[in-house]
Amino acid sequence: MISNIFTDLPDASAEERITELLSRPGIRIEQIVSLGQASPPGFWYDQPQGEWVMVVKGGARLRFEDEPVALHLRAGDFVDIPPHRRHRVEWIDPSQPTVWLAVHYSA
Repeated sequence: MISNIFTDLPDASAEERITELLSRPGIRIEQIVSLGQASPPGFWYDQPQGEWVMVVKGGARLRFEDEPVALHLRAGDFVDIPPHRRHRVEWIDPSQPTVWLAVHYSA
């Protein structure tokens, strides 16, 4: 079966939309579609698993608690987030859907 990450994008105008593309023991792959959403003030993700994430369309700023400056991610940029590395999404492009590919994996 062939699928395309850009086909039938869910409407993310009200909230970020997460679609599981594949799940196997120790790994989960998701499509995330965002439109201007960001982490709430003071909120930090602190996940028990690792996460490799890539912006495939759009743009975002990702901030790590232990770094003074947010990373500006554009289409094609990716980052590996180790377990328990606190991070937050500071900004997502409000003018177009931002499509992420997220791979969650066991440490």
